[in-house]
Amino acid sequence: MTMDYFTSPEGRRLAFRHTRPATGSPTFVWLCGFKSDMSGGKAQAVEAWAIEAGHGALLFDYSGHGQSEGRFEDGTISAWREDMLAVIDALSEGPLVLVGSSMGGWMALLAVLARPERVKGIVLIAPAPDFTEKLMWPEFTPEQQDEILQEGFTLRPSDYGEPYAITRALIEDGRNWSILDGDIAFEGPVRILQGMEDPDVPWGHALALASALTTQDLVLTLVKDGDHRLSRGEDIARLLAVCAEMA
Repeated sequence: MTMDYFTSPEGRRLAFRHTRPATGSPTFVWLCGFKSDMSGGKAQAVEAWAIEAGHGALLFDYSGHGQSEGRFEDGTISAWREDMLAVIDALSEGPLVLVGSSMGGWMALLAVLARPERVKGIVLIAPAPDFTEKLMWPEFTPEQQDEILQEGFTLRPSDYGEPYAITRALIEDGRNWSILDGDIAFEGPVRILQGMEDPDVPWGHALALASALTTQDLVLTLVKDGDHRLSRGEDIARLLAVCAEMA
């Protein structure tokens, strides 16, 4: 599958891959996690499954991620939300099923609120709405919090690579998009997959999200030995089965 590029209204050059659906079929939109990109195994599996089943598939990298242009440390929830909506608006048509992993779950919920007429269902893997305020900020030591406030950033160790900058702009901007403290209006089907051994997003976070969503058509699957990525063979099989149910 070849990589294409699209320049958003905000002037950001974003990498994407798009396969159009058969007539009337939904397009499955993959929404990556924080510091992740569309080259990951789950994204590739969802794309391959969707194409084989005759559905549309749309994958992209947020600015500062993967093959898209920009610096990661310049990113905010506002900017990545703009990227997502620009890609959806310009490159897709018809009904959408959003598949969001970690931060991509937050993005999927923000898309539901911004484009309710387009989104027909959502699949969430270890969803992390409000993670900057509710998960990340409380984990920082007082010294790190002071560093963010005084210096504008702190370097956070990563289990997946080099330390990376968490900026004051990211933390403060994230507060503008908090959604867990009230109802999240959506009446379509929602499926949530959550590992109970997830060190990054505790499974209680998924319970809080399930309570906030207004839909009655919601199934939360807890995987007792599952980690944050949920990328083992059995995890991906479970993900694809849920996507097939959505379709």
